[in-house]
Amino acid sequence: MALDRWIALVILLIFAAYGYGAWFTMDGSLPPFMRRNPIWPSTFPKVISILGILTALIVVSGIEQKRPKSGAQAASASVYRTIAGYHLAPAIALLALMVVYAFALRPAGFLLSTVGFLMAGAAILGERRWITMFVVSAIAAGTVWYLIQQVLGIFLRPLPAFMGV
Repeated sequence: MALDRWIALVILLIFAAYGYGAWFTMDGSLPPFMRRNPIWPSTFPKVISILGILTALIVVSGIEQKRPKSGAQAASASVYRTIAGYHLAPAIALLALMVVYAFALRPAGFLLSTVGFLMAGAAILGERRWITMFVVSAIAAGTVWYLIQQVLGIFLRPLPAFMGV
């Protein structure tokens, strides 16, 4: 089986576990007044699990692939690059950056850690216009903070704790 099908199989298993959690474990602790609502907190995870399972099944079954017309094309279509051919360093660096962001979120505050995460992520991916990166990441972080803090009313520490906010 090709690499893309193996990856789709792993994703299928992840979405199956996610769907199991959404369908069978999330709704058990709902208060009685919420059980009559048409949309529950598990509705969106249920939809995501169904769409993820269907997409993974399509890839695993090979429906999305076009069939090659000749024997030479069939031989070249089945050859995949080895794992060494992929650019793994930026991907691993982004994963490490996500972990650092998760640990820095509380002590550094949302705005500082998010701006730093977005700028470092863009730099890892090859962006070198530092002023543009700063402006875009500051606007994005500020907008998300405003929506969460002011619109939704969820407290999100904007600045580091030592600044007294």
